[in-house]
Amino acid sequence: MAAGPDAIWMCVRKTSAFLRKNKNMPVMNAEPGNLLGLNKQKYSGLAHKKAVDVHVTINGKKENIIMTAKAMRGASKRSGKNFFADTGMSKGGKTVKTLARLVRFRPDLASEATTKYNKVKRSFKKRKLVVKSRRAGK
Repeated sequence: MAAGPDAIWMCVRKTSAFLRKNKNMPVMNAEPGNLLGLNKQKYSGLAHKKAVDVHVTINGKKENIIMTAKAMRGASKRSGKNFFADTGMSKGGKTVKTLARLVRFRPDLASEATTKYNKVKRSFKKRKLVVKSRRAGK
């Protein structure tokens, strides 16, 4: 019989190899599947049955944003537990198309996943350099 998520959390909470402790900071966690990186059972990828994560994969020059679910039943065998979210923005820019699946899967993490998706998407944009002419302004 497999141990439940509460028993796993009690074992992993203080003695995980993924813990990152610093002074005057909350305890962070670098485990795969941890959405926010906080050491809480709600976000844990090891202790929670339905872990969700948003991360970037690089294929050559192309970068994709992928939403990963630990126990996704609706995923096909080809795609596994990952589903792409790189072109999933609606026209309003406030919702992700694949968020409907996520809301059914983990409704408590839907807003955090959307926020992280938007931050990752914003980090892809390059700043435009403004070149000032040395001749103008005299």
